[in-house]
Amino acid sequence: MSAPLPERLRPQDLSEFVGQTELVGPGAPLRTAYERGRPYSTVLFGPPGSGKTTLARLLAQLASAEFIALSALQSGVRELKGLEEQGRAVAAQGGRLVAFIDEIHRYTHTQQDALLRPLEEGTVILIGATTENPAFALTNALSSRVRLHVLKPLAASDLDRLIGRALTDPEGIGGGMSCAETARAFITDWADGDGRKALALLELAAQLAAAAGVGEITAEHVATAAGSRHRRFDKGGDLFYDQISALHKSVRGSDPDASLYWLLRLLDGGCDPRYVARRLVRAASEDVGNADPRALALALDAWEAWERLGSPEGDLMLAQAAVYLACAPKSNAVYKALQAAQAEVRRGGTASVPAHLRNAPTVFARSQGHGRNYRYPHDEEEGFAPDVQYFPDDMEPRQYYLPTDRGLEQRIGERLARLRARNRRKD
Repeated sequence: MSAPLPERLRPQDLSEFVGQTELVGPGAPLRTAYERGRPYSTVLFGPPGSGKTTLARLLAQLASAEFIALSALQSGVRELKGLEEQGRAVAAQGGRLVAFIDEIHRYTHTQQDALLRPLEEGTVILIGATTENPAFALTNALSSRVRLHVLKPLAASDLDRLIGRALTDPEGIGGGMSCAETARAFITDWADGDGRKALALLELAAQLAAAAGVGEITAEHVATAAGSRHRRFDKGGDLFYDQISALHKSVRGSDPDASLYWLLRLLDGGCDPRYVARRLVRAASEDVGNADPRALALALDAWEAWERLGSPEGDLMLAQAAVYLACAPKSNAVYKALQAAQAEVRRGGTASVPAHLRNAPTVFARSQGHGRNYRYPHDEEEGFAPDVQYFPDDMEPRQYYLPTDRGLEQRIGERLARLRARNRRKD
């Protein structure tokens, strides 16, 4: 049985490698180090299909080193101990061992610690691959012993080059099959920076064209092979959080159009709309706040409406909420007040509640002075009792909430300033 096209076309040397020229192009640092016999341990961080596995093999070849590949999903401490012994054996023969570990972020802290000694001894050169940010996925001890290189999604020109090679290489499509320009554009767009996806789609489209007895792959063949579109998206990885962050920051930045774009990118990629609704509710309070209190109610209503209607009808309500939040006046005054008050509570002691504020449900409580001299604000002018201490008796009053001059919060600030002025008034 023939291997899949991506495997058949795996580059045999760096001249065939596509993309990542800033790392492995002529004179690039990673390539130069391995060419000059000074290989170092590294972690390659990048999206699927960007060439991490292939690059690891080619770097080992460049350094004239033995190569071993492990998967973090299928190996544990025992395999890593065996790797350590193998590294020593190869070093004793005057050689080098490059160990490639795919999805290295899936190793536990104990498993990552098992790599430290061979790295310190220099008997193993580690090349790890991860789609997760190493700053979060790797231990500090392992991170300090490797260099991080970031791989980018393949550009459209890189993907087109892959397609061209697949059509001409003896190990490629074969049979003199050609590919229409519209079909090539469809493939590069659909693959979304993933070289493996591009080649897999090309191969399936070529099979459909051959079955139809034609010698050219058309956009229709590619569309049939592609089925429903799936953009690059990882529901638990960095790309997910980057897109959620882009949505939130577009709302905060009062850009309704960018907010819609990122909202649709998330939904198109398969994000749970409930998670999007949850983030919009958060933005309504964190970034709009009391500048427009209606924003919180509208975001909650949009969430509930989506729960009732589901997609695609309910997506309109999420879009309405995102646009409203983006257009609303902004205030993070409550958010900042919350943080300031939290910090005060955490560093402070357990201050007593002033007697006039204590609950007095019983005769005994009242006999202890609970509730004595409490002034009921509703019985006073403007519903406000001036010069009443609401903080603990041994604590100076604080001002955590500083209203902005935007939206409704401007009026809130004016009223609070007027009431505070009454506090300071001398009788």
